[in-house]
Amino acid sequence: MQESAMELLRKSSHIAGGNATYVEDLYEQYLVDPNAVPEQWRDYFDKLPLVETEITQIQDVPHSTIRERFAQISKLRVRTDATVAHDSQATEYERKQVRVVQLISAYRQRGHQKAKLDPLNLAVREHVPDLELGFHELSGADMDTVFQVGSLHIGKADASLGEIVEALERTYCHTVGAEFMHITDTSQRHWVMSRMESVRSAPDYSNDVRTQLLRRLIKAEGLEKSLGSKYPGTKRFGLEGGESLIPMLAEMVQRCGSYGAKEMVIGMAHRGRLNVLVNIFGKNPGDLFAEFEGRAQYDSSGDVKYHQGFSSNIMTPGGELHLALAFNPSHLEIVSPVVEGSVRARQDRRKDILGSAVVPIVIHGDAAFAGQGVVMETFQMSQTRAYGTGGTVHIVINNQVGFTTSKREDARSTEYCTDVAKMVQAPIFHVNADDPEAVLFVTQMAVDFRNEFKKDVVIDLICYRRRGHNEADEPSTTQPAMYQAIRKHKTTRDLYAEHLTNLGVITAEADQLLVDGYRDSLDRDEPLVSSLVSEPDPSSFVDWSPYLNHAWDMDCDTRMDLPALQTLARDTNTPPEGFPIHRQVAKILEDRRKMAAGAQPVNWGMAETLAYATLLEDGHPVRITGQDVGRGTFSHRHAVLHNQSEESSYIPLQHVSEDQAPFVILDSLLSEEAVLAFEYGYATTSPKGLVIWEAQFGDFCNGAQVVIDQFITSGEHKWGRLCGLTMLLPHGYEGQGPEHSSARLERFMQLCAEHNIQVCVPSTPAQVYHMLRRQALRPLRKPLVVMSPKSLLRHKEAVSTLEELAEGRFHNVLDEAEPLDKSKVKRVVLCAGKVYYDLLAARREREIDDIALLRLEQLYPFPEHELQAVLAEYPNLEDAVWCQEEPMNQGAWYASQHHMRRVIHRHKVDVYLRYVGREASAAPAAGYMALHLEQQQAFIDEALGDMPWGN
Repeated sequence: MQESAMELLRKSSHIAGGNATYVEDLYEQYLVDPNAVPEQWRDYFDKLPLVETEITQIQDVPHSTIRERFAQISKLRVRTDATVAHDSQATEYERKQVRVVQLISAYRQRGHQKAKLDPLNLAVREHVPDLELGFHELSGADMDTVFQVGSLHIGKADASLGEIVEALERTYCHTVGAEFMHITDTSQRHWVMSRMESVRSAPDYSNDVRTQLLRRLIKAEGLEKSLGSKYPGTKRFGLEGGESLIPMLAEMVQRCGSYGAKEMVIGMAHRGRLNVLVNIFGKNPGDLFAEFEGRAQYDSSGDVKYHQGFSSNIMTPGGELHLALAFNPSHLEIVSPVVEGSVRARQDRRKDILGSAVVPIVIHGDAAFAGQGVVMETFQMSQTRAYGTGGTVHIVINNQVGFTTSKREDARSTEYCTDVAKMVQAPIFHVNADDPEAVLFVTQMAVDFRNEFKKDVVIDLICYRRRGHNEADEPSTTQPAMYQAIRKHKTTRDLYAEHLTNLGVITAEADQLLVDGYRDSLDRDEPLVSSLVSEPDPSSFVDWSPYLNHAWDMDCDTRMDLPALQTLARDTNTPPEGFPIHRQVAKILEDRRKMAAGAQPVNWGMAETLAYATLLEDGHPVRITGQDVGRGTFSHRHAVLHNQSEESSYIPLQHVSEDQAPFVILDSLLSEEAVLAFEYGYATTSPKGLVIWEAQFGDFCNGAQVVIDQFITSGEHKWGRLCGLTMLLPHGYEGQGPEHSSARLERFMQLCAEHNIQVCVPSTPAQVYHMLRRQALRPLRKPLVVMSPKSLLRHKEAVSTLEELAEGRFHNVLDEAEPLDKSKVKRVVLCAGKVYYDLLAARREREIDDIALLRLEQLYPFPEHELQAVLAEYPNLEDAVWCQEEPMNQGAWYASQHHMRRVIHRHKVDVYLRYVGREASAAPAAGYMALHLEQQQAFIDEALGDMPWGN
């Protein structure tokens, strides 16, 4: 049973005993008027969890009170001529009372459309008739009439219409505009109503808090001015116009810490990044200046200043909090799912099921938030089993212009750039960035909402861009009116300093001392964040040292004891007693048990499953996601067994042993970009295990090309980020047309350099078994791209023995598998993947014994030494062929021919490698089966036919 807030108060040790009565009285005052209690107590009460009894009071008590009033009025009605006038008055009052309730609802629904959100006061807002008295058949003559306030939280049950309107205007139409009435959950809607209406969206902050706000604004403005004067015209994507972001983030860090959060991962694009690094993360400004001046040392190609990540530890009221700023490229929103993946990995490591210990914060630009589809994908993931992180706080730095596009009808089709967030019923708080106290209020409310409901929440920080898209731009060429207004507009810091001076909170002299003090501190070459922890708790870091400085071809023992392997094979393919499974799945498991006993050769699904089972038993966690991974797109995996009598499932690999590592396998939403970015973020934070993303069809990975280009293949070289992510991409030409054949191997090959990734094309079950085990066991964390098969999953030739799994290893090159006399071999056909089996079948049919088929199982890093060792067995070569299914301009040919030719030249100077395969093509494959077969037959004939100089 849920406890009331008062019961929770009584149980708090520091307010128990003699203090209890005092605190209870304070809480009662808080419920009536939060501003009536001291600020520290208001903050404490704000954080108390919402309970059902309070929800009931919010919903029912005011409405029942109104009903009682109406009943009293009705009882007074006496149907006599003498009381007709009174009866008419009562009826009119009753009608107006209903109209007042409707007016209150209208402000909650549409008050944000009237709010003063634009600091420049240039935005043209639509007229909102719903907020006019006349629309509700009320008038100025009713302003002194007292009505029931219903569920309006203004500290009393009755108020004049004038008081009600004043409260609604201040709450919903001042510098905070809230969208929350789209939320279907009643408790969440009423939580927002209560928080906003009880203080009219303007808590009474103490002078200390106000001074702290001013200090943070001085930091934000001071850094930008310093960089602007020292490095004029240098791109930095400054925060000028949006300086309120710094006090917002500072409060977010401290408030999340007070809730017990131990880690916070922040993702953001360019705008304000350098300011956040110095004034939130505590990066030494001297280091930043060195980067501007070209004095910094780099171990790799590096990246520009406004893409770099950083981490630090900050002390908060709840203890030490580790801050991590994610590295990101210029593809703006693509960092969002990467952050979510990193957060989920940290939560899993901490067994943080609710998402309380690790909090994601993502900072967006307005144009990108509205314009890039990965934002929608990220929101869609937010409440799913595989990708949920307990809610994200989204901050939109709304400059009201995207690059040079400022007209709303060109920038988007929605009223707000944040409208996409409504799809997950996230509350959206629009706030005028020139009102720092309003910014502080919505920040506290957003953090508290996320903590209470474990859902996403959005803050739309409406500001402006004092300079152009970057400091080298001249913005007035495209936005003349806006920049005329900006030139005349005082900065947020100056406006707030004037406000505090007028209130008597601070003097002009004291303000100038604060400004001068920050300028001086910038030159002292020391961190400027006072709460920075100098000796961080090492438990908040992942130890990557075991995975550093290894050669890609290092040895790795992937063998396993055969009896133990057989036991695992049997146990992981036996369903529980009384668990009815589909007859086809039952047959698959029965066959696998025969494979375990050695009665049948091992097929692909069995070998892959055994690889996972052995790793799990050895303490290596395995995570697999993708659109159809439980069953497998081609029905080969069946790692999740579905009860045929009821909606339940059983995952054998979660029952390998009592002390096994975690095994997660979850079907994903129909997304490639966000899901792959999530798994990249997860893998960069979780080095020990095996993290796998499987594409439904290999060619679908092109929907995630940004992730592949900007993170997976280049992240280590740009940012020093190691990643062991494995991508399984079904690839093979089976006549299924252009969109279901190719995983675009050529694109991965083009991206290969400096040993950045591994590209493998395993062709036997034993090879995939050892490849997957090698990826987890070898302390080398490089992304693994696998051209995985389709037809080979059930090909009668693509099988292995249990002994090959138990005693073998992964071979980068596979020699001829049949007992040919190698001294008689005149030609070698080099190939990779499924085409080997097509060539093998044709060679057998033609009874050819002087052509050897060699398989390159790893295309990158290219295995020159292994290939050279295999070729050494063929002393009488006269011809060498590379044969591939893909068109000549695709596949591995263009990227790998120089490697193969170099090895062949060393072996036989006069042997020249030639290409055999499909002609160059704009499309990946033929769409007609007859054409597909005709092309395949043609290149097989050429690969196995007479030598070109024969006859």
